[in-house]
Amino acid sequence: MGHLIIEIKARCRDSVMVRRVLQEHEADFRGVDLQVDTYFQCSNGRLKLRQGQIENNLIFYRRDDLSGPKQSDVTLCPTSPDSPLHDLLAKALGVLVVVEKQREIYFIDNVKFHIDTVDRLGSFVEIEAIDSDGALGAEVLRKQCERYMELLAVCADDLIDCSYSDMLLGCGKK
Repeated sequence: MGHLIIEIKARCRDSVMVRRVLQEHEADFRGVDLQVDTYFQCSNGRLKLRQGQIENNLIFYRRDDLSGPKQSDVTLCPTSPDSPLHDLLAKALGVLVVVEKQREIYFIDNVKFHIDTVDRLGSFVEIEAIDSDGALGAEVLRKQCERYMELLAVCADDLIDCSYSDMLLGCGKK
């Protein structure tokens, strides 16, 4: 299942304020998920297996490493927590890195918000404006992302230009 996403990731200086703003805008809180993302060796884009209590997916995506709102082309394949995919992919491709995090998940319409606490990296906020059926387009998603960046007081200095996996591997802006 393919999705177009315009997203940002940023250091989170004040998670209490982020939660308050999301509540004020009637965000739908989906819960707290303890997630393990295993990234596999992949020559084209990124391939990870997400294992959690709420979200379990095999995820392939391509995204430029930019600090501001950026487009991601994502393909999700739902899995189950007891799926044998981890062992199969580890044997076939090799594990690149493992990211462990606690993720709070919120939605306002088609926009998904994460407040993440990532082992060895710290606290982050993510905004993902999602077009799951091609009805909205990149420009609408970009405007949504920018609007919520402003509401959540995301500063340019806090923006991250890479994935958590890249940060753990020592690449990109930390």
